[in-house]
Amino acid sequence: MNMTSKTPELAARGSLESWLNAAYETLKESGVDAVRVLPLAKKLNLARTSFYWYFEDREALLAALIEQWKRKNTSNLVSHSQAYAASISEAILNVFDCWLNSELFDSQFEFAMRSWALQSEQVAAEIVEADALRMEALKQMFDRFGFSEDAAATRARSIYLAQIGYISMKTYEPLALRMRFIPEYLRIFTGVEPEAHELERFYQRNGFVPPAN
Repeated sequence: MNMTSKTPELAARGSLESWLNAAYETLKESGVDAVRVLPLAKKLNLARTSFYWYFEDREALLAALIEQWKRKNTSNLVSHSQAYAASISEAILNVFDCWLNSELFDSQFEFAMRSWALQSEQVAAEIVEADALRMEALKQMFDRFGFSEDAAATRARSIYLAQIGYISMKTYEPLALRMRFIPEYLRIFTGVEPEAHELERFYQRNGFVPPAN
C-alpha cells in the first residue's frame, strides 16, 4: 500500500496547507473580508465542515495568515540583511533580492496586510512591530560596515520606506527598467560606487541580462 496516498475521507477534507493557501490567495486578491469559510470551501470544492478539522474558527485561520506573513516577508528580509557580504553594496543587493523574488518577499501579500491593518488594531500593531524589526535589521547591516549611528539609521529608513512606497502605490516597473536604476540606488544608499562584479552576480541570480553597451 502506498502510505503517501490519501484515503477518500482525508482527500475530502483537503489539508491545512490547502485551506491556508486558499485564504492567502483570497486575501491578496480580494482583501480580508473575503476570507470566509464558505467561499473558501467552494473555492476548494470541499465541504464547509472539513475546515474545522484544521482550524477552530475563522479567527484561527486569520492568525495563521499573520504568522505566514511574518515568516515570509519579515523573516526573509531580516535573514537577507544578515547574509554574508564583502561590501555594503553587496549587502544591499542581498536585500534587493527580496524585492525581486516573490518567494522571498511577497509585495501583494504586504499590500493586503497593510490594507487589513486599516480595519484591525491587532494587525496594525503587527505592522508597526514588523516595520521596526525590518528597519532595525537594515540599520544593523549598515552598522557592520562602519556607518555612524545616524547614517546607518537614515539609510536603513530610506531603503525600507522607498520599497514600502513602491508597494503602497502598486508601482509596476518592467525588470529591465528596475535593473537600470539599481546602480544609482546603490550610490544613493551607500555613497559608494558599486563594483561591476557585484552587479553582475546580482543580475545573474535574478535572471537579468543587461543590454550590451
